[in-house]
This record gives sequence, C-alpha cells and structure tokens, in this order.
Amino acid sequence: MDKSRPIIILKKKGGHGGHHGGAWKVAYADFVTAMMALFIVLWLLNSSKQVQEAVGGYFKDPTGTSKKVGSDMRGAGENFTLSRDNMPKLKDQLQHAIRQMDDFEKLKKHIEMTVTAEGLRIELSESANGTFFDSGSAKLNGDGREMLITLAQELGQLPNKISIEGHTDSQPYAASASYGNWELSADRANAARRVMQANGIRADQVMQVRGFADQRLRNPSAPLDPSNRRISLIVQYVVKNIDDEEEKSESSSPDKPSENQPSFSPEKRGGKE
Repeated sequence: MDKSRPIIILKKKGGHGGHHGGAWKVAYADFVTAMMALFIVLWLLNSSKQVQEAVGGYFKDPTGTSKKVGSDMRGAGENFTLSRDNMPKLKDQLQHAIRQMDDFEKLKKHIEMTVTAEGLRIELSESANGTFFDSGSAKLNGDGREMLITLAQELGQLPNKISIEGHTDSQPYAASASYGNWELSADRANAARRVMQANGIRADQVMQVRGFADQRLRNPSAPLDPSNRRISLIVQYVVKNIDDEEEKSESSSPDKPSENQPSFSPEKRGGKE
C-alpha cells in the first residue's frame, strides 16, 4: 500500500439547538396572549355595564346586528337598547341634554318624563299662550323646534322604536269648520315627526303617529285646561322576536306596546274660534 497517501480526518461540530432553536418563540407567544387576555378581563371588570353588554353582544353576534345590545348601526358600540334596567339612565341623559337649552327655566314646567308599560313617555304640554306650538295651529315655534331637535339627537342613537302622539283639550272648533281637534292632534304629531326625522331620528325608527284629539285628557277634571294640549313621545321597549323566546329563562320579556290606535292624515289647517 502506498504510505505516501495523506490521511484525511473529518470532525463534525455539535449543533447549537438551545437558544438558537424556535421552541422559545411558541412559549413567549403563549405568554403574551395570556397577558393580553388578562388585561382585557381587568379592563372589562372596571368598565360600565353598557360597555360590558356591547362587548358581550359582539361575541354573540360578530356582524354587529344584535337586537339585544349595541345598536342596529354597525360600529356604534356606545349605543344601547332601552330596557327596564337602563331606563333611569336614559331619563337622566335626556334631562341633562334638555337643561342645556337656553330657555330651559321657562320650559321645565311643561316637560314630563315617566316610565309606563310601553316605555319612556316624554310629554311636552302647552300653556294658554302656546309653549311649543302656535295657539290653535300645527306650526312649531322656536322653543318647540329646539326641544324636538335636542330629543331627536339623543333618541336617534337608540335602536328602539318611537311612537308620537298628539292631544288637544276639549275646546271645540266652530260648527261650520271642516278642521277640528282630530286633525289638529294628528297634524301636531306629524309636525313633530318631520322635525325629529330631519334631525337625528331614523326613518324606520318612528313606528306610529297617532292623533287622539281630546279622548285622552291629561286633566280629565278640567277638559279645557291648556295642559291637555300636548305632544307625547314614547320610546318603546324592544320587542323580542321568535328566536328570543328561547332566552325567556334568562331574562323576563318586556311589555309589549299597546295596540295601534287609528292615525289621521294631515288635512288643511285652520284655527280655533
């Protein structure tokens, strides 16, 4: 054998798995995810009930069209659905907005908010000389327009349906007049609807426009009392659909609104004698 032939020795270096591997990245990612979940839980625990319901509603309905929480306006997480639980909060919110009006001191005695079986009832009553409407007319004055615009901007953020009612006192029109309290009450309700829909209320939000004339007096013992002439706004509870019936065991069903009352189309306006 040729002894002059060189001998070649191959040496392999050991691999450096340890910190040069990728296993630590998986563990770190899990740690970061857990910390993020922890901070979200801590944030939710210190958030308002409204925010908690909105976040919960997202996971129940990621498309953002849930009828229970949030709003039917996508992305508007600050909105909430009116229920018996948050009714006082809405009432306080509306009262705060109304207090910002220039003539609040003059108007406050003619504004009343009460909780009824239908929802939150907001009543704007008239004085002898007219508070929100010109006397005997369906024309809103400056205070009436400002009041309805203020309410529309607040109520327009809700998914709840709204009914608008018009009422009069028992003072009759002239026997020969073709225009009476039925027409006046319906015209005033429609006038309020038009202003509110032009300033925040959605077109599909108004469910009913009703005129009652003098059939539902505020002060039955004094049928000619000016306070019987009023506009009523009813912010109704959300009515559950068929799918919601499965959740009766979790929460009680809201009261349904009263049956629809006959509405009257606006006619030619006239004044009382």
